[in-house]
Amino acid sequence: MLVVKQITPEMTYDLRHKVLRPHQPMETCMYDTDHQEGGFHVGAFYGGKLISIASFCALLNEDFSSRNQYRLRAMATHEEYRKLGAGREVVHFAESFLKDKGTELLWCMARTNVQGYYEKLGFRPYGKVFDYPPIGPHIVMVKKII
Repeated sequence: MLVVKQITPEMTYDLRHKVLRPHQPMETCMYDTDHQEGGFHVGAFYGGKLISIASFCALLNEDFSSRNQYRLRAMATHEEYRKLGAGREVVHFAESFLKDKGTELLWCMARTNVQGYYEKLGFRPYGKVFDYPPIGPHIVMVKKII
């Protein structure tokens, strides 16, 4: 059974490292926004094991007219558990929480190889593809949640 709940930033580091930055030092998985006021982290557990994570921070993208926005960062799901819908449930959990806070917009910088996944979650591309060294091509994705 899948259980989704808020977690601590430190609980995200191992999965971030394994999935998103395996060839970089662990320190690259510790973000300056992890302990930011208003930020939160969500995890999905399967059989007691943390299999999917995402972090959310109140970080403005000045390109958007909404002042009430959150950024989704470092979404990752353990490769062996990717067909369980855990990532989708993590995002839905966060969206419900953000709706209750009156948040209007959720955005992220998605790797281009997962753009289609974010589109299935209701995000739309914004702007052009750009390079995000040392990770590679990304695109900003946005979703209205109110």
